[in-house]
Amino acid sequence: MNLAEKIEPKIKLDIGCGPNPKDGYIGIDILPFGGKVQHVFNAGTERWPFDDGSVAEIHASHFIEHLEADERIHFVNECYRVLEMGGKVTVVVPHWASARAYGDLTHKWPPVSEFWFYYLDKGWRASNAPHTCIDVLATGYDCDFAATWGYSLHPTLNGRNQEYQQFAMQNYKEAAQDIHATLVKR
Repeated sequence: MNLAEKIEPKIKLDIGCGPNPKDGYIGIDILPFGGKVQHVFNAGTERWPFDDGSVAEIHASHFIEHLEADERIHFVNECYRVLEMGGKVTVVVPHWASARAYGDLTHKWPPVSEFWFYYLDKGWRASNAPHTCIDVLATGYDCDFAATWGYSLHPTLNGRNQEYQQFAMQNYKEAAQDIHATLVKR
């Protein structure tokens, strides 16, 4: 047996994958999609069937916007629980100023905004939002993530210079199409 056979592959999850889980990821969705999903459960309300610290990476594209506020909190808490230290979550959601956020009536209110990612940082919550640190109704945040984010822009902006893109982001409703965030477990 060589060294490569002894090393177990890292667990990677694709939450809300629909019928097309990412290659190399375990597909998770609330629907089985004809057997294409390996784990069928509600990731916004149920405890995930993975051990604490057992997952290296999580991908969630166009999933979180379908969750209610308390389900979003449950989602990030479960991500934090199952991720190994330094593990990352990639989140893609429609930008709140794009029609993409409002066109699908299965999206929940409010749309996800950049400001939400601050709430995923334990230190920021303690200083700026102490009410979220009190688990009054079992819906408080338990996570502690370092978050960074950026945007996918409307295709007509891709060839424009950075100054114009920034101007468009600040002034034009459809300039940003999606928010792409990376959360790293502390």
